[in-house]
Amino acid sequence: MDVPLWLALIAVGALGVKLVRPPWWLVALLLLGGYLLAGSFLDPAIGTAVK
Repeated sequence: MDVPLWLALIAVGALGVKLVRPPWWLVALLLLGGYLLAGSFLDPAIGTAVK
């Protein structure tokens, strides 16, 4: 069974938020920080580290 990556990330994220109950500002900070880092000059370094 092939599951798209975006669907798996949403499912794991929703389960994590439901079980761990982090504060809303921490979730927003992680999402915004990840989005901003992905579009920054650090993108090639992050891409190399992830691969």
